[in-house]
Amino acid sequence: MPRIIGVDIPKEKKIEIALTYLYGIGRVQSNILLKTTGIDPNKRAKDLSEEEISRITIYLQKGALRIEGDLRRDISQNIKRLMDIGSWRGMRHKKGLPVRGQRTRTNAHTRKGKKRVNLAAPVKKAEGAPKVKPAGK
Repeated sequence: MPRIIGVDIPKEKKIEIALTYLYGIGRVQSNILLKTTGIDPNKRAKDLSEEEISRITIYLQKGALRIEGDLRRDISQNIKRLMDIGSWRGMRHKKGLPVRGQRTRTNAHTRKGKKRVNLAAPVKKAEGAPKVKPAGK
């Protein structure tokens, strides 16, 4: 498996698809990257030479794209900022509810998680306790 910026990409797939295994790179960005570096998008990842892998790595390290850890950090900081300023979206993130206007009465199970059933345990009567007669009889 070729390794690009600490991520193993699948060797049997075309490089155009294999690059999408990097967080922050989709098909469009992958094609732009390959066109810029001059690599054939139909080439399999296992057929790449060391020189071609280094061209891809240099392009990504140049800072042209935010990928992997930097992108994840930016996203988490943006969410934290929303929560800190107390915006509507931030509050929804805090509560673990859908953020983008979806309904919650039904179909929000992915975001809300499993149902929490609040059933009280039945109270056991103590053995040998005297029975109390209702008043007025």
